[in-house]
Amino acid sequence: MAQTNVKIEESWKNALAPEFDKAYFKELSAFLREEKQAGKTIYPAGSLIFNAFNTTPIGDVKVVILGQDPYHNPGQAMGLSFSVPRDQRIPPSLRNIYKELDDSLGIPKANHGDLTKWAQQGVFLLNAMLTVERNKPGAHKKSGWQDFTDAAIRAISDQRENVVFMLWGAFARKKKDLIDGNKHLILESAHPSPFSADKGFFGNNHFKQANEYLAEHGLGTIDWDVN
Repeated sequence: MAQTNVKIEESWKNALAPEFDKAYFKELSAFLREEKQAGKTIYPAGSLIFNAFNTTPIGDVKVVILGQDPYHNPGQAMGLSFSVPRDQRIPPSLRNIYKELDDSLGIPKANHGDLTKWAQQGVFLLNAMLTVERNKPGAHKKSGWQDFTDAAIRAISDQRENVVFMLWGAFARKKKDLIDGNKHLILESAHPSPFSADKGFFGNNHFKQANEYLAEHGLGTIDWDVN
């Protein structure tokens, strides 16, 4: 897939230009075509694969929240980590995110799971893998997406200053080496999954710390209330 054929927001297309010509990206594009030709259902829909990039240009990024896989059940994946369309049931990890927001900032729990409002304010909701096969979590883990999303994290680290990176869980925390901790705020904790939320996610105060840091640097705070 040539760079000009990748339907991604212009500032990201420029920031990630070298990636589109690399062998891994061409192999990734071929892999996705072959999977679809084989009749496999891939999530999210093609138009939403780069939703995080298209909604949050690199120059607007204030906070990065890193997920792993898109949701693999029908109707859930929308190209934003932890987010689901309004007509979908709120996933367990997002319920715990809402609980932490309520506990730390007094924000009432939302009755839907659409985090687009965050993305529009500069919260880059990035999954490490941008696609997944239906009902097969991790199916695209070795497809090449991590090379691409690692490059996106490095681009933010290199080209921006004073961005807050929220790394939840062992997988996300491994991305710490991609980030310059001298010019950005790196927040680490357990994952909000029900299996680990009570082991350090609850009470991490990441949302409060993020707003305090952004305010200190004159960048404006995030309205975390999606109601």
